[in-house]
Amino acid sequence: MVSWRHASDSDLDTHVSSQSPLHVLLLEDDDLLRDRVLAPHLRQFGFQVEAIGHAAELDARLQHQLPDMVVLDIGLPDVDGFEVARTLRAKAAGIGIVMLTARSEPHYQVRGLSEGADAYLAKPVDIDVLGATLYSLARRLQLRTSVPVDHSWRLGADGWCLLSPGGDAVALSQLESRLLAPLIDAPNRVVSREALIQALTANIHTYDPHRLDTLVHRIRKKVMRVLGTPFPLNAVPGQGYVLVFH
Repeated sequence: MVSWRHASDSDLDTHVSSQSPLHVLLLEDDDLLRDRVLAPHLRQFGFQVEAIGHAAELDARLQHQLPDMVVLDIGLPDVDGFEVARTLRAKAAGIGIVMLTARSEPHYQVRGLSEGADAYLAKPVDIDVLGATLYSLARRLQLRTSVPVDHSWRLGADGWCLLSPGGDAVALSQLESRLLAPLIDAPNRVVSREALIQALTANIHTYDPHRLDTLVHRIRKKVMRVLGTPFPLNAVPGQGYVLVFH
């Protein structure tokens, strides 16, 4: 089960991007999972999400606009998801396809990848892993995620993901991205708690400073969970935080 704390409206300003967001078509027949979990969280990661529940809706959507990536359930009520993946791959070779299914057995995974999927994820899915998979796939397909040649921790995709020195991606919420931006801009230097809070909210006088520590803890846990490596964001008691670059 996905667990996520939503930021309050007062914490978030409108995100302004110099690029159009990556367009993800989400094909999932579970209404609750699609509309209450997957779609809103992927939008929080900066994706433009179009959500549908039946394969019969797919042709009309593809004629209207070809998405960058499709997140596809296999157990659809009207058409087998493997057939959908095969048809998608035949019609649009450059599109990214991520299969998301409860069928976790290896032979299903092999079949999904053979039918044209770029990635195969089993339910219940970690929403951070799904977001990271989509951003990694976008970079591999050379979609609109310009990634500088760099070997340090950095923000990519207009700030919607954290990139490791090895180029692996961790999808970020807008609040997480805001916190990391000043730290990444000042590597190996202490950024004061006050400066970090200013990056998070305009209401600095009413902001609970413990929320800053909670957010840092959440980012560290996310990086470890998704990448399996520690994130070198260290606390400096009485001052703030420092992101250590080697």
